[in-house]
Amino acid sequence: MTTPLRPLSTGELLDRTFSLYRSHFVVFLGIVALPHICVLAFQCLALAYQSRPGTPMSGASRVFVWGMGATLLTIAVSAASHAATVIAVSEVHLGRPAGVMDSFSKVRGQIAGAIGLSFAVGFLVVLGCLALIVPGVLLAVRWSLAVPALVLENKDIGDAMSRSSELTEGNRGRVFVIWLLFVILNLGFNWLLHWPIEIAAGVRTRIALHHVAVGWQVASLVATFLSVCLVGPLATIAFSLVYFDERVRKEAFDLQLMMSTLDAPTLRASPA
Repeated sequence: MTTPLRPLSTGELLDRTFSLYRSHFVVFLGIVALPHICVLAFQCLALAYQSRPGTPMSGASRVFVWGMGATLLTIAVSAASHAATVIAVSEVHLGRPAGVMDSFSKVRGQIAGAIGLSFAVGFLVVLGCLALIVPGVLLAVRWSLAVPALVLENKDIGDAMSRSSELTEGNRGRVFVIWLLFVILNLGFNWLLHWPIEIAAGVRTRIALHHVAVGWQVASLVATFLSVCLVGPLATIAFSLVYFDERVRKEAFDLQLMMSTLDAPTLRASPA
């Protein structure tokens, strides 16, 4: 039996987000933690390598090379977990069971596209932020539904970005509020996890942790990993629900759902 769909207010959408997260916590946690454990392992390997004496590169070069590698890996695994989370949300929101490996299995053919989309959107948003911040924020809001569009409608990168622009048009103020809320939540939770480590290590800033013992640096990496795993799924869940809500508002998706069996191929099909 599918979930009855109707237009949701911002408060109802947020309530639904936290409700889905609580009721399927293990699934969402697993989808994010499984790929991000690779990032944590890579970062720990980088610390071990950089702390070795006699390495061929200078200190600055080592930090840049390993830092760039960690950044690229983070973007890639975040895109993969983002896509799989969208699939899981679509399943549970429409009353079907979802699992960690099942979600990755259903999205495996679209992971490359999701990674490419993440790089494209991230690059353009960063360029926009360099132009006095506001353009970057506007672009982030405009393309916030691009991954659900790519995954659930099987679109390519350009079409997914255009589709997101179409769906968010007229409601970007609400999208911005949701986006800002989860940015603040993520930053606050991340600070709460790192604050005890900074106190114990005797430093005042996160940057200063790079100059203390390796053990404290590893603790900081683990804190970041926990923050990503525990808070990261919330924004993806919220924007996946926004995607469905905008389709209900603009395309009567609730009526489409009532008049079809909505098996997996139909759900992923682009609307007429």
